[in-house]
Order: sequence, then structure tokens, then C-alpha cells
Amino acid sequence: MRSFAVLRRLRLRLRASGSLRMTGRKLLPMPHILLFTLTIATISTIVIAPVALALAAWSWRAGTKGMIIDAIGALPLVLPPTAVGFVMLEILSRRSPVGAFLQRIGIEILFTPKAVVLACAVMSFPLMFTAFRVAIETSDRRYFDVARTLGVGPVRAFLRVTLPLAWRGLLSGMLLAFCRALGEFGATILIAGNIPGRTQTLALAIYDRVQNGSDAEAAMLVAYVVAMAWVLVAISGVLIAQQRRRFAA
Repeated sequence: MRSFAVLRRLRLRLRASGSLRMTGRKLLPMPHILLFTLTIATISTIVIAPVALALAAWSWRAGTKGMIIDAIGALPLVLPPTAVGFVMLEILSRRSPVGAFLQRIGIEILFTPKAVVLACAVMSFPLMFTAFRVAIETSDRRYFDVARTLGVGPVRAFLRVTLPLAWRGLLSGMLLAFCRALGEFGATILIAGNIPGRTQTLALAIYDRVQNGSDAEAAMLVAYVVAMAWVLVAISGVLIAQQRRRFAA
């Protein structure tokens, strides 16, 4: 089957790059891995924010018809990350129309930092979309309707009225998506590999060090991830609580 052929080519590519040879390999310094992971998480969060906001606004305006959009937006959240990575691997392979088109125009995604950004963006999108959807839904729609009755267009009313009311929830969603991108593993290793200095993130570096027996370094990386995630999730929780109190008053 074509799927197994793709996975065999992936394994050969990773073996050639050295990402499957776990013994005797020089490990990258932790500051480099931290900086790379933070950069990837920041880029992926910025990239998906406009898409998540547009889809959340569309679903909000569609009412009950927006349930289909909600289901599609939340799909990567309930699927195994490796399954999502496999689907992206199939879509971006050279035999697919998308992959062939990208190859013709000279864009290479698989096993590059762009693949890491793509995997993090896809896997963190559901958290941002869901948070955006809830934040917009909990804002008082009456103000939007009043603006519409005064002759303001729907886009302008949304940008000038709804968004200022929901900004805490929106920021919370971005923080949650950023945290999810920090810990992405399954989809990343399938479409980007585990290439030190090129596609290796914090999650992959932890796996690498455990396989090499460097448990002390793995524990330190885990501590970094836990500390960053705890701070960001705490900030997100405070923002959500403030938004709830604002509209409960």
C-alpha cells in the first residue's frame, strides 16, 4: 500500500539523517532547543490566530448551523497526533497533488522547520478555536445587535464591539495554543522527523535524552516545560475568570 511505502521512505530518511541512531550521538545544548521550540510555538500561534478567529466568528454568526464548523475545528483534538501526522504526511508526499504542486514551485516542507510549524499549528488549532468560540459566545450579543441596528456593518461591528468584550478569552486561547505547541510530539515526528539542530523540539529532545540514558538532562527539560506551561495556564485561568466575572456582574 502507498501508506506503508511512505512510512518506509520516512524511516529511511530519518535513518540517513541520524535521528534513529540513539547511541553515540552528540546532543544539542538545551538553550538552543529551548529557543527553537519557543520560536516554533510563537510562529505557529501567530499563524493560526487569524484563521481560528475567522472560523469562530463564522460559527458564532451561523448559530446552530455552525456545529459542523465546530466539529471540524475540534477534530485534531480528539484524533491521535500520529494519525493527524500520517494524514499530513500523505497530503504532503510527492505522490499527492498538493505535494507534487509544492515540489514544482520549489517549496519543501517535509523534514524541515516548516513541517514543525505546520504540525504545531494543526495540533494546537483546536484549543485556540474552541477558546475563541467560547469567548465570543460569552460576550453580550446585544451590543453587536445594537451596533447593527445603528447601521454598522457586521465585520466592523464584530471588530469594534465584540472583540473588545472578548479579548481576555481570546488571549487565553492563544496562551493555551502556545502551551500545546510547546509539547507537540506525535505529528511532528512523522512529518518533520527528529533531526537535531533542524527539527528537534523540546518534546523530541526529551525523548532523545531518555533513549540515550541522559535522564538528568531529560528531567531538566521536563522541568522547563512544566514551569512554562504552569505559568501560561495560570495566566489563562486568570483571564477566563476575569471574563466570567465581567459578564456575571
